[in-house]
Amino acid sequence: MDGSDPDGLYGPARWYRDGLGPRYRQLYRHISSAIADGRLEADSQLPPERDLAELADVSRVTVRKAVAQLVSDGLVEQRRGAGSFVRAQGPKLEQSLSTLTSFTEYMLARGKSSASQVLLRGLFAPTPDESIALGISSSERVARIERLRHADGVPMAIERSSLPEDILPYPERVETSLYTVLRENGGAPARAIQRITAINLAAHEARLLNLAEGAAALRIDRTGYLASGRPIEFTRGLYRSDIYDFVAELRLDGPS
Repeated sequence: MDGSDPDGLYGPARWYRDGLGPRYRQLYRHISSAIADGRLEADSQLPPERDLAELADVSRVTVRKAVAQLVSDGLVEQRRGAGSFVRAQGPKLEQSLSTLTSFTEYMLARGKSSASQVLLRGLFAPTPDESIALGISSSERVARIERLRHADGVPMAIERSSLPEDILPYPERVETSLYTVLRENGGAPARAIQRITAINLAAHEARLLNLAEGAAALRIDRTGYLASGRPIEFTRGLYRSDIYDFVAELRLDGPS
């Protein structure tokens, strides 16, 4: 885009009103509305920050804050070296919180190709969180695997899994599905407890997921247990909130 605005979409007369809140919020709402009603189509590019500031008659800081909120809401994506683009608003992936399944198995069941980029893999001294979750001492070692998970070529999640060394003595054998390797060794978890937290991505996390720094995401901490009750897996995953919906089925208890 050359910075022109033939339809006057970004002119202040189209979106700014006294007393209706900060300029960045009004600009954000205006662009959100234009995306929702189709005036800004999927994959169309927003003007560069400097051009948009001139068109809207605001500071570049105001533009930056408005675009950051659009990115956080999953309406716009920032492509490194290219600019900001309207994201196609397809249906989100719904993943049940009641079923224990791996990322690879989940994507396969939905007809999507999955891939993993290994960011870190090996045997390490446990962190305090790992020691508590897995019930091991600081003198023991954990197998730690950190992976960037893709589906159909799109970065979806960052997962960091930790297991006691006797459960996974050779972490280098894990390429795609951790649970497949554990089942082959007879050590896959039979149940798990998950905790979900809303977070904002740090710069290096956002870069891996092709999002803006500070974008909203879901953090899920999962502790997996053998049928005997022994904890053998602690996974901390960061999932894109613009793509994932996590769903839990609740049942009303009958009278005691």
